[in-house]
Amino acid sequence: MSRADADFTLVAAREATDTELGRAHDARFVEQLSKQSGGEAYLDADTYLSKGSVTAAKVAAGGTLAMVDQMIDGPVKQGVALVRPPGHHARAGRAMGFCLFNNVAVAAAHARARGLSRIAIVDWDVHHGNGTQEIFYDDPNVLYLSTHQYPFYPGTGAANERGAKNGEGFTVNVPLTSGGGDAIYRGAFERIVFPVLDEFSPELVLVSAGFDAALRDPLAEMTLSADAFGWMARGLTEIADKHSNGRIALVLEGGYDLPSLEAGLLSAIQGMTKRETSDIARDVNAHDLLIASNAAKRVWKRLP
Repeated sequence: MSRADADFTLVAAREATDTELGRAHDARFVEQLSKQSGGEAYLDADTYLSKGSVTAAKVAAGGTLAMVDQMIDGPVKQGVALVRPPGHHARAGRAMGFCLFNNVAVAAAHARARGLSRIAIVDWDVHHGNGTQEIFYDDPNVLYLSTHQYPFYPGTGAANERGAKNGEGFTVNVPLTSGGGDAIYRGAFERIVFPVLDEFSPELVLVSAGFDAALRDPLAEMTLSADAFGWMARGLTEIADKHSNGRIALVLEGGYDLPSLEAGLLSAIQGMTKRETSDIARDVNAHDLLIASNAAKRVWKRLP
């Protein structure tokens, strides 16, 4: 997506390879989950495999990688990975919380393998991204910043969780009390998220873009308006313009009220591109906003 004219280019998704997944996940876990492809099983109380789930998860991760490759190789500088299943709860060796593979973590590790030195992950999903935090907890090259309802599922994300070893200080959690709305989030971003991100000077900004902090969302207790996602994305884009050669991508995470998901996503894209929401809605088919690519669409059509 080029900001000069805000054209949208559909990037063909592909399955992530075991090597690519293994940069963020344990090889044994990748192998075990791959062997369960085509089967049905509960991995935990929240995470269920249907016959097409593993393939869909590999395409979600691979589609995110394809987007990152486009951003690194240019001339595209902005991206939106509209993928399912989400990823930020997936741990190095365990699926969890609707998540099989950690899309944003796999993407960050891929960007490092492509030669980038400093990757920032900003997670505004209402739930803490415990998997992403765990994967990069001792890595000073990947900054993880999270705003989230606390205490809440999955129980992690306290302010004193700051990273370990060489990665100490490169995990920044901003736990927020339930009921927080636009003003609370604006304070968190302006006082903590933006300054820390600016100091880190990332070469790529990845956003774990969940929309379940919205007022109507049934799984949480925050009260964000759609506009809040727009100004958060705009502020992150300004930092990407300053440090990252404009490279910023939204990677879809949670969101369980469809009208709120649609409104928040359009607002975030508007903020990132500095374009009117009505123009975006006119230029991008609504159905296309819910899938990553034609390849992903074919996978989803096969699901029961």
